[in-house]
Amino acid sequence: MNSLFRAGHNIAMKIPTHEYAQTVSFYRDVLALPEIERAQESDTPRFQFGDKVLWLDNVPGISQAEIWLEIVTHDLHAAADYLQNNQVIRRDEIEALPEGFAAFWVANPANIIHLVSQSDG
Repeated sequence: MNSLFRAGHNIAMKIPTHEYAQTVSFYRDVLALPEIERAQESDTPRFQFGDKVLWLDNVPGISQAEIWLEIVTHDLHAAADYLQNNQVIRRDEIEALPEGFAAFWVANPANIIHLVSQSDG
């Protein structure tokens, strides 16, 4: 068992603009999931999804929704080396991360994007 990784708390759903309002309404109004207060700098709605946080991102120019997952690690450098040694494709070009945020992007063999981030603990 590899103790270098564990599931993170965040799931991002990247949604085409033409489906965005209806998707937000589905989680807010139909399923009535608890909405988490938005940060001032973000207009992205977030919902409590069990022990996870579901982010609904409006992404112009994509043709279908995508799910992105978070993986956390206690040693980001060892994780990067391990993933590289196992031929996991880095996808750092996929979305810019905030300056100083200890993380990087990878894709699994089915091209699902994962954020690999440094855990706090």
